[in-house]
Amino acid sequence: MAWSATLLPLHFKSSTVPSLRFPLSLPKKSLIFRNPEPKYPNPKLAKMQFLQRTNAIPVHGLVSRAMDIIQSSLPTWQSAFLSNLVIFVVGTPLLVAGLSLSGICAAFLLGTLTWRAFGSPGFLLVASYFVIGTAVTKVKMAQKEAQGVAEKRKGRRGPGSVIGSSAAGCVCAFLSIYGVGGGAFTQLWRLGFIASFCTKLSDTVSSEIGKAYGKTTYLVTNFQIVPRGTEGAVSVEGTFAGLLASILLASIGSLMGEINVPEVVICVIASQIANLGESIIGAAFQGKEGFRWLNNDAVNIINISIGCILAVLMQQILQNWKM
Repeated sequence: MAWSATLLPLHFKSSTVPSLRFPLSLPKKSLIFRNPEPKYPNPKLAKMQFLQRTNAIPVHGLVSRAMDIIQSSLPTWQSAFLSNLVIFVVGTPLLVAGLSLSGICAAFLLGTLTWRAFGSPGFLLVASYFVIGTAVTKVKMAQKEAQGVAEKRKGRRGPGSVIGSSAAGCVCAFLSIYGVGGGAFTQLWRLGFIASFCTKLSDTVSSEIGKAYGKTTYLVTNFQIVPRGTEGAVSVEGTFAGLLASILLASIGSLMGEINVPEVVICVIASQIANLGESIIGAAFQGKEGFRWLNNDAVNIINISIGCILAVLMQQILQNWKM
């Protein structure tokens, strides 16, 4: 036992072990807080997210570019096309109600040309003409169909009607775009453009209201009483409605700053003279032997051309007289 007694008083010094101190809270940026339940990434999901991120930049850029083009101060062919496209997509129900498919295509070309030449005010003027013209065409449609005087396809007009209604306006638009006559003639082409649509709207309204409500219709050439819908026939009700329609459309042009008040008067006078001439042509020549080619579309082109030319000439005469 002697050896054990000698061992008891011995003290062994162990190497110092550093104490472990644990923080009371983890930092907010710890990975545990960022991803408390770490999962293996889904390769397909990661690929889709990558594709979405890469595709988002070009689409956003295209939309921004398109908006810049549409909002450009001076109309361009690009801004005209894009603006027209947006409006046609939004207004499809109304377009389908008033135009056939081929008529919509023709109207799209007309709208693009109008926006390029006269900007949004010119486009809104033509849109107003279309809305009013379509509305009066639908008035008492059943009665007109029963009498055989209604427009074909429930009043849905085709490309021939679109061209016949806008030919003179398109000429004025091209003259304005290419600066024919210089700056001095710019307002004249604008006036002719508006006068042509005032003339056509007055003709459409007078015809449709006359067929719906005209009590007595007669030929302007000999005042012979004829049935409603006869080519060249007029009525008091239709004539008065047509006059109001031309005043309304010309006033819309004035409110948008396209023409002034004296030019409104010019548009109204020119449209009424042109419509009188159209009635004379219809009564004297349309449908007669040797004039089979003179259909409604051809008469419409003559009618709006007279209204357009008269308005331009009247304005020129007034300007020269003031000098």
